[in-house]
Amino acid sequence: MDEAAEEPTLVQMLAVSAVKSRYLSLSPSFQRCSLASWIKENIKKKECCFYVEDGREGICKCGHPKIQHCDEAIKPEDYMGEQWDRHRHVREVPTDAFGDISFGGLGQKTGKYVRVSSDTSCESLYQLMTEHWKLRSPNLLISVTGGAKNFYIKTHLKDKFRRGLIKVAQTTGAWILTGGTHAGVMKHVGMAVRDYTLSSGLMEGQIVVIGVAPWGVIHNRNALIHPEGCFPAYYSLDEQGQGHLSCLDINHTHFLLVDDGTHGHYGVEIELRARLEKLISQQSLGNRESGVTIPVVCVVLDGGPGTLNTIYNAMLNHTPCVVLEGSGRLADVIAQVAALPVSKVTLVLINQLMKRFFVQEYKSFTEVQVIEWTKKIQDIIRMPHLLTVFHIDEDKNYDVDVAILQALLKASRSDEHARRQSWERQLELAVAWNRVDIAESEIFTEESQWTSCDLHPAMFSALVGDKPEFVRLLLENGVCVRKFLEHEDTLCELYAHLPACFFLRKLAKRVQGGKIRRGQEPPPGSTKISLSHVAEEVRHLLGSFTQPLYEPSRYKMTKDDVRLMVPSKGLVDLPCSGEEWSADTVWDPGRDLFLWAVVQNNTELAEIGWEQCRDCIAAALAASKILRKLAQESGEDDSEEAKEMRELASHYEKQAIGVFSECHSWDMQRAQKLLIRVSPSWGRSTCLWLALEADAKSFIAHSGVQALLTQIWCGELSVDNPHWKVLLCMIFFPLIYTGFLTFRRDEDIQRQAERTEQQKLAMDSVFSGSSDTKLKRHYRLVELQFYHDFDGPGFRRKAKMYISDVWNILDVLSIILFIAGLVCRLQASGTVFYVGKVILCIDFIIFCLRLMAIFTISRTLGPKIIIVRKMMMDLFFFMFLLSIWVVAYGVAKQGILIHNEDRLNWIIRGAVYEPYLIIFGNVPTNIDNTQYDVGSCSVNGSDPLKPKCPVLNEDNIPAFPEWLTIIMLCVYLLFANILLLNLLIAIFNYTFQEIQDNTDTIWKFQRYELIKEYHSRPALPPPFILLSHLILFIRGVLLRYPPQKHKHFRQELEQTEEEELLSWEAYMKDNYLASTRQDESQSVEHRIQDTAEKVGVMSELLEREQEMVSTTVAKRLAKLEEQVSESTKALRWIVDALKSQGCKSKMQPPLMTGKSSDRDDGESSGQETDEESAPHTFARQLQYPGSTVKRFPVPEEKVPWEVNFTPYLPPVYNQQDSSDSDTSVLDKYRNPGGRTGIRGKGSLKSLGPNHILHPILTRWRDAEHKVLEFLAVWEEAEKHWALPGGPVKANEPLAQTLERILGKKLHDKTKSQIEAGEQVCKGYVDDSRNTDNAWIETTIITLHCDKHTTLTADLNRIVESSLSSHQPLQWREVSSTACVCPYQREALHQIAQCHNTHF
Repeated sequence: MDEAAEEPTLVQMLAVSAVKSRYLSLSPSFQRCSLASWIKENIKKKECCFYVEDGREGICKCGHPKIQHCDEAIKPEDYMGEQWDRHRHVREVPTDAFGDISFGGLGQKTGKYVRVSSDTSCESLYQLMTEHWKLRSPNLLISVTGGAKNFYIKTHLKDKFRRGLIKVAQTTGAWILTGGTHAGVMKHVGMAVRDYTLSSGLMEGQIVVIGVAPWGVIHNRNALIHPEGCFPAYYSLDEQGQGHLSCLDINHTHFLLVDDGTHGHYGVEIELRARLEKLISQQSLGNRESGVTIPVVCVVLDGGPGTLNTIYNAMLNHTPCVVLEGSGRLADVIAQVAALPVSKVTLVLINQLMKRFFVQEYKSFTEVQVIEWTKKIQDIIRMPHLLTVFHIDEDKNYDVDVAILQALLKASRSDEHARRQSWERQLELAVAWNRVDIAESEIFTEESQWTSCDLHPAMFSALVGDKPEFVRLLLENGVCVRKFLEHEDTLCELYAHLPACFFLRKLAKRVQGGKIRRGQEPPPGSTKISLSHVAEEVRHLLGSFTQPLYEPSRYKMTKDDVRLMVPSKGLVDLPCSGEEWSADTVWDPGRDLFLWAVVQNNTELAEIGWEQCRDCIAAALAASKILRKLAQESGEDDSEEAKEMRELASHYEKQAIGVFSECHSWDMQRAQKLLIRVSPSWGRSTCLWLALEADAKSFIAHSGVQALLTQIWCGELSVDNPHWKVLLCMIFFPLIYTGFLTFRRDEDIQRQAERTEQQKLAMDSVFSGSSDTKLKRHYRLVELQFYHDFDGPGFRRKAKMYISDVWNILDVLSIILFIAGLVCRLQASGTVFYVGKVILCIDFIIFCLRLMAIFTISRTLGPKIIIVRKMMMDLFFFMFLLSIWVVAYGVAKQGILIHNEDRLNWIIRGAVYEPYLIIFGNVPTNIDNTQYDVGSCSVNGSDPLKPKCPVLNEDNIPAFPEWLTIIMLCVYLLFANILLLNLLIAIFNYTFQEIQDNTDTIWKFQRYELIKEYHSRPALPPPFILLSHLILFIRGVLLRYPPQKHKHFRQELEQTEEEELLSWEAYMKDNYLASTRQDESQSVEHRIQDTAEKVGVMSELLEREQEMVSTTVAKRLAKLEEQVSESTKALRWIVDALKSQGCKSKMQPPLMTGKSSDRDDGESSGQETDEESAPHTFARQLQYPGSTVKRFPVPEEKVPWEVNFTPYLPPVYNQQDSSDSDTSVLDKYRNPGGRTGIRGKGSLKSLGPNHILHPILTRWRDAEHKVLEFLAVWEEAEKHWALPGGPVKANEPLAQTLERILGKKLHDKTKSQIEAGEQVCKGYVDDSRNTDNAWIETTIITLHCDKHTTLTADLNRIVESSLSSHQPLQWREVSSTACVCPYQREALHQIAQCHNTHF
């Protein structure tokens, strides 16, 4: 399956997001029920099912009291007469402890917990954490191990550990795995999380700390038990009453409480924790299937025997370990010997170090335990690529986080066979961790040579993961954006991985809507996001005046874009819906990267993308337009996303102004050419038009843009002509020919004329010929050049643009009213004649208002017109608020005063008109009896010219409550006249001040619109403009000339000139960015921050220097005392030897350490042992392969048989025949390599040497002889490829042995050559199957086959035919990963050396 088929489709993304949103929208109670149901089905606990007292009354051997056992366990019928066994008499039942845990105290810390069986599937636990606990998959797993009891740690080391652990977890998105209890190293991890939570101000920290603790040792665990789960369970920390149990650490976020059915037993969680770590280490890192798995690192503080086993097993599983020197006990023992050769790490030295660091606890160690410690520590030191010691007294000023990440990189770098793959894995890890500092210091070094293609996966991960610092680092180290986006699939995949944003939602609607409009089933894979969808959406955001940025699959024109006149007979229609149309799109990778970042509103990535753009001014203006359009269409003006979009749009408008200012200061002519140059990268638009569409008033107001507008306005006239000269020449036009006015330089006019002539010649050449093909080609050319220009859009767009201007609306309205009034005045009826007069009067008002447009050209009055327009909008909305008070008071007053008024006009006057006049001081007289005049009103409302009188009493005096109407009037005047009118004044004042502050900008922006409008109109004023329209009609309809396009706002450049201009613009952009960075570095804020950082570094250096000096002096004094003591012992031994006259002294000669281990004395930290002279190591592995038998630990110094080793008591193991255990028989055979820690035959067939013959056939894969291959056979039992070989029987001829090993067919082809083949090696080999009494001796014969011989062809046919057999053959590359067996790997290494090829 190809990559395109594996890419996530849009439908899949929408489905996943819908499921997630649906789940998140569920009620908490439903989520708890769902979690409880899943846990009951998948998570179990353990309980004892056979009660047997352990000698204490009422206590079972499982440790639990009798009352906690069920009746079936107390009176069992199945286990009567049996001894209690932990494996047999413990059963699994559904767990009863899970949910949320609340610790109370400061911040009300909460976490999640679950009680799990020790045999629980790790897959279920990982599913619980990622799917139900909603933890994101980690980019790193940090397993912290060490002392389980409280121990002392130096303050400086403690600070470095806590700070570094939190930093690495926060920056990499790591999980921290600990023992989970409130003691020892777990407590230190919890305190680190607490410090981070308090310092960051977050009650719910982002650090994931998972505690894997034994359920049976948790104090107060009954508070966590509930069959349906606790949400939450309240847990109290009681250290004083815990006794031999342990409390949970309150600063952990998640707990896995491992239950094996016992009580009070520590260490039951170790096996499950190891399996869980292994499972996590096998999960893929990140979202992409890159083959890189989640890395695991073990951090060691303090520690005892259990910690040593943990470290040993972890390193055997290729897990790197970081040991903190100075944390105590085991960590210090390993730190002291880590830099020594293995031969120097002896029993005596380990004894001394254990006695020094374990103090009182040392007395409890037996001799065999010390021997085992020595053996394991030697094996640990033998893997230096997996061991990192963090020294607090080193000169490097870094925290533990750097040591952790360096340890992981060092481990991944140890694979010498795949150097390039190793570097790429390190880079993937660094990107996943988002640690630019580690990448700079450890990966992008002089020895690593990177090509752009090597960095593309990391570049993709950094872009998708929103890691701008890494993106910048990768660009600095060789990533070429052009090569990175060379394939369209890469850009499509970037859009497929867009984060949740408004643009993605719009894109989804467009894809779905496109399917609905087509009305047919889409073909497979068509629902995936394609660049045509992106192009359509971006064109919608930029405006229909642009062309699609990416070539669409099918472009449909609208009916408004109907036809274009050409100088030939007839009209050329635009392409219809069934006709394909493709624009000349331009591939611009810098633009593509910038656009991808802009549409998701990513500030930092967009800035990096903009720096990669060549057409940077157009790119910045286009981004401003897109972002403002997105903010407008989001529908939530006050939302945080919309505000960020507007801020980013303003930022890029400033960037465009900055680059254009730099260009204008260097070359005005080139800068003006940038404004009107057609940009192929941005839909063949221009910077000027993009600025207008983006409402970039500040850009339009720039002096360089205004100079261009002035030049366009003046035409061929010089802009330096005084106004009075121009006015005078308008009256006396013959003065133009006298030189009274100055014109632009003749060379400019000549150059423009030549350019116009060339364009005319190009147009003539297009129309030479009468075939339909040439006609269509001409149409396409004209369309591409002028179709989306503001001079020539479709009718609908022209109409929308025309109506969008208020002055045009007034024009249309005045013309319509004039026509209507004129028609009415021509009628004979007097009434209609008068109506016409009224209409013309109103039309006169509109004509007068239209005259205000003349003042927009004025620098003083132009902004005032904008102020009036803005105030009219404010007044319009203010009237809604005012109308509430007017209607409220008017209706109430009318209802109180007047009874049953049935005249509608007087109702409106009383309820609306009169209250409105009161605002302007017209106080009514009918609400006060003292001013009441019965003659001013009609009692019955019979007089149509008088209002109806108020309700009268018997004395003809108004009966309304005078006190109420006066109070109502006072309140109304208070709110309407004082409050609301002053509010209106304040609103006007704010509007005026806002416009006044930007007067110059607004006027310049209006000036552009005015110049553009009048430049596109005929020159003659009304009514002579009719002549201009008549001429245009004759040219267009009768003569059929092409329409004249105004090219002052739009200019096509030749390719050479285009490249030169873009290169110059890019250079100016670099200058602008450099000056911007310089200004930022010289700012006061930056200087203060820089000074503060330097002071902090200096204070830390001084503090560390003081501690380092004291530590170094103490170490040197201790070393001096040790040397004096050793010298004293040596002298005493010499004296005793002399006294005994050559006899052996009673005392053992002391170990003389002639070299100090102090790193300050210049000791090398590398391994100095000679591996060739070291005794066998694989034969001394503690675990014998294929069994549960453990070897007796044999330190390196005790391997030779000649060395006395009294405690040596190895077990006897015979896999096939257990009867061969007679000591006298075994003593006849001794391994020539020395002790192995086990006696017997082991898994070998016989005692003594077991001879194996390996015939190796090799060939060259390529003609250049760079890749050497060997013939390998598949070992079904071991599941790996190996060298062909087999045991050699006694007295068997070589030919028969080879035939038995290779098979008859293969042997017949090679017998003549292989019997005379070269013998590579013969003798004893270091193998993990060796014992003290049985070992392997090999003979390796090699035969090289020429590629062009018949033998090689026959071998290839045999290999192909063997693929279907039970033991297939295959040609494999000679490399360090070809074989698992160490001695076979060494044999291949020797063969590679013989052929001078890499291994």
